[in-house]
Amino acid sequence: MLWAIPLAPALAAILTATARRPGAAKVAALAASVAAFLLVLRVVARVSLHGHDVALPGWVGVNPLAAIILLMQSFVGVTAAIYSWNYIPHLAAGSTAKEHRYFINFNLFLASLFLVPLLLQPALAWVAVELTTVLSIFLVSFDNTRVALEAAWKYAVITIMGATVAVLGIFLLLWGLTKAHVAPQTWSALVRAAPHLPPGVVELAFVLIVIGFGAKVGLVPMHTWLPDAHSQAPTPVCALLSGVEVSTVLYVILRLWPVFTAVPGFSAGTWALAVGLVSVGTAALLLLQVHDYKRLFAFSTVEHMGILLLCLGLGPLGLYACLYQLLAHGLTKSLAFYGAGAALVATGTRTIADVQGLLQSAPLAAAGLFLGGIAIAGAPPFAVFLSELAVFRAAVSTGDYLVLGLLLAFLAIAFLGILRRIGSMLFGHPGHAPVRIPPSLVIAMAVSVIPVAVLGVYLPHSLYHLFGMAAAGIGR
Repeated sequence: MLWAIPLAPALAAILTATARRPGAAKVAALAASVAAFLLVLRVVARVSLHGHDVALPGWVGVNPLAAIILLMQSFVGVTAAIYSWNYIPHLAAGSTAKEHRYFINFNLFLASLFLVPLLLQPALAWVAVELTTVLSIFLVSFDNTRVALEAAWKYAVITIMGATVAVLGIFLLLWGLTKAHVAPQTWSALVRAAPHLPPGVVELAFVLIVIGFGAKVGLVPMHTWLPDAHSQAPTPVCALLSGVEVSTVLYVILRLWPVFTAVPGFSAGTWALAVGLVSVGTAALLLLQVHDYKRLFAFSTVEHMGILLLCLGLGPLGLYACLYQLLAHGLTKSLAFYGAGAALVATGTRTIADVQGLLQSAPLAAAGLFLGGIAIAGAPPFAVFLSELAVFRAAVSTGDYLVLGLLLAFLAIAFLGILRRIGSMLFGHPGHAPVRIPPSLVIAMAVSVIPVAVLGVYLPHSLYHLFGMAAAGIGR
């Protein structure tokens, strides 16, 4: 069953490449994403009961943390496929060949994302992460304009250079495994061998991996590619990049976290707090200066990645909060970008100052933008609000009141920055005639808002249990 999850979108890509009939690409992408989501639901149920699901020992398997990542990936994959149904033909302006290329790359990108949490060997997971980069470059540059190509090039250079640094860290850890005479080279083997690895090797690996994968995640100061790529990519791709891909890369750091914390005298958590706070603070200040509403949500991703990293330094409750924030961010950020994409369809511009009266001219786009904006900013009663409360609780439990105070200040700045920009777009006199938003965009926004709203008031017991098992695995 595990193999079938990435296989579904891969087959959809092949079908799209071979069947040139109009509409086949959209149907194949939607069918594949729904099939993958249903398969993931079965896997999540098995992991909740048994703690793991293994297809090929030592090679392919899922633990609770991987199950959470798969759940987020597959749900956003479905909503992105729905959104693409009308959005991509609109963007392709009647070019069937361009539309087919998009859906081929979309399916391959989704398949590569699924591979990362399924692979049990760090070296193979790194290969899968690099596949996500290579395949998403073609999606970022979809418009084929000078600005889009520049954004894709910047994205490729920074993240591939980061991956080169990260792989050195992974090789160091695997070399340490050979010195400890431990096999096979899996995540669990690394965790078991961590107390016996040379401390200097693990510390250097930590620096290389956080810097290398931090470039891909969007941590400051390696974040500069992120607002450019996310402002130029098609909206469904933004949802996958900003909501899913960065979290999928962070998953690799989370899998290695027990290795880093096993070194005596090495305060990995302190470093995580420092780097995380710098990212949150920088992003909050940048949010006050943004003039492009898609870049607004891109900088919000930098902020949220910083929150996720600093959670690792806040003890056991911080690990639980990290997982809640991880899922909440992925689901909410996709909704925010869907609202931004609907506003772009309605107005034809990404410039905040050029958009006014959206409530009158395109009320459905305004609703999506408003709900996505306040939800990602952390307003109640949405998922990010509860996940951030869990972060505050973790900071109180560890006595990190300075961290708590700075975090509250940064989040308040970000909250006001986002609401101020969105408010200016919703009200006032519209500068254009009323616009009808394509149905698939409305459906995708409606489906996306459901878990964002539900997880803001209620956490199902099965999900709570999964968070607990995953947090215990990270913390050991």
